[in-house]
Amino acid sequence: MPFPERSVSRRSILAAGAAAATAVALHASRATAATVPPASEAETGWVNATLHRMTLEEKVGQLFTTRVYGETADTTDPDAVRTNQSFLGVDNAAQAVAHYHLGGFVYFAYAGNTRAPEQVAGLSNGIQRVALDQRSGVPLLLSIDQEQGAVVRLGPPATQFPGNMALAAGRSVADAGTAAGITGQELRSVGVNQNLAPVADVNINPANPVIGVRSFGESPKMAAEMVVAQVRAYQGAGVAATLKHFPGHGDTAVDSHSGLPVISHSRAELDRIDLPPFRAAIAAGADSIMTAHIVVPALDPSGDPATLSHPILTGLLREELGYDGVVVTDSLGMAGVRQKYGDERVPVLALKAGVDVLVNPPVMKVAYDAVLAAVHNGELTERRIDESVARVLRLKWRRGVVHSPFVDTAAVAGTVGTPDHLATAERITARTTTLLRNDAGALPLRSADAVLVTGWDDPATPTTTAALGKALTRRGLTVDVLSTGAKPSQARINAAVAAAQSHDTTVVLTNRANSDAGQQKLVKALLASGARVVTVAVRDPYDVMYFPEAPAYLTTYAFNDVAMHSLAGVLTGAIQPAGRLPVTIPDPANPGTPLFPFGAGLTTI
Repeated sequence: MPFPERSVSRRSILAAGAAAATAVALHASRATAATVPPASEAETGWVNATLHRMTLEEKVGQLFTTRVYGETADTTDPDAVRTNQSFLGVDNAAQAVAHYHLGGFVYFAYAGNTRAPEQVAGLSNGIQRVALDQRSGVPLLLSIDQEQGAVVRLGPPATQFPGNMALAAGRSVADAGTAAGITGQELRSVGVNQNLAPVADVNINPANPVIGVRSFGESPKMAAEMVVAQVRAYQGAGVAATLKHFPGHGDTAVDSHSGLPVISHSRAELDRIDLPPFRAAIAAGADSIMTAHIVVPALDPSGDPATLSHPILTGLLREELGYDGVVVTDSLGMAGVRQKYGDERVPVLALKAGVDVLVNPPVMKVAYDAVLAAVHNGELTERRIDESVARVLRLKWRRGVVHSPFVDTAAVAGTVGTPDHLATAERITARTTTLLRNDAGALPLRSADAVLVTGWDDPATPTTTAALGKALTRRGLTVDVLSTGAKPSQARINAAVAAAQSHDTTVVLTNRANSDAGQQKLVKALLASGARVVTVAVRDPYDVMYFPEAPAYLTTYAFNDVAMHSLAGVLTGAIQPAGRLPVTIPDPANPGTPLFPFGAGLTTI
């Protein structure tokens, strides 16, 4: 393991095991050999003894994971304190642990949690130290959304990969496992012991605004194989894997962050399309599964989102699929779960449905008090709370959080972003870039050419065009960069068209062109100008639907530096394209006919 073994002072695991004979019996749902391996005597003893000594308030706290602002556990930064007070009612993570007896935190870059790897390790150690000093002495699950590609919370120098759809384009299950293994090692070294990944959704809707490249694509079989590889790799690195978003978020045109999607699949379609990755990963022993804020009438006609649906979470997931791992919610601050019920009802209904861990309630006190009140008034029984707490404790034992809650901050640099990890990421990514069309012979770029890189960029930090420009320059080309931002104005479009006239080739980047008319106008204006144009989708490959006349078209599925390095190699002919589409790109002019079929991809330039 890339972290030192530390014993838990003041909490003897052996003593807990000896106390098992007098501990209360657990009231867990039925487990199956396929989902959860048999518990050891020491594990059972610790779980039983810990549960037995916890108060109701401590048990309820174990069922909550929330975000917190600040770089350290005891931050006094005024901005962080002000924000924490607004939804937690306390100043910092240390006070939140003491006040709510929390089971975990989830880290975010926007919350200031992930400024640098050593800082994250210090934050993790500080949080665990506070947790172990509490009466119950239970360490925390520290979670993160490190999906790679489009969703990343811990940026460079941590090793970056291009994400799920890119890995699927590379068609290597081994590469998918390697990427997860490296990600898991680096996360565990900074104290993160649960990754809210991999995404198990099967993306079959080109208009999906929230999944897209986060998915392994439209093939349930390929998604299942890669999800299983990643579950095993994460958990082998000591990090709990979390499948998301059950029962499948891949066929929607509504973002559950801002609305409530309805999945119209029949039960037969769910079994054929959506459920295979979840079934396979459950059989592989996935530690946790995240619920989706989606309505699935074929499974529950009530109109309740899956997060609050007893037929979906207990009837299907627990009873039919035999899953007895930890079920976590997607963020309870999302619109998809808040449209039908008030914030005080949502956590209670989620627990009644079969959830174990409640993530990011909008106001912590409201949610925490609501669960306590539901137990006191009999709507929830303490036995039901015990079932979920037992699952959470078991997960903490099995991922080594109980035995080794702390990490060695001095050892972080020897694990995170090492030359070997970075080189592996480059090799894997080089096999993912997909060339779909090169009709005009625009590629490879010639060393004597003057090249313009333009198009989409993050509006706050225009790094993608710059990264590609630098990568092409290192390969000997003369390159100018003109970022047009995420939503190019007419003035920016005009400037790009004018600049294209003084360059031999223009490489234009797009990102979700379906959601921005300006990007579509930019590409069409460049194509109409007579310039030699190479169009690259740096996220969803479906962008070409909006300019099907593009004579040269590639997709990278990601917009980070490692994806741009691979793209530069393909553009110059130094790397032969190897990626193949993991999805079908429809022809908007001929419904039912693919513009590019599943598996398309040129392998030579």
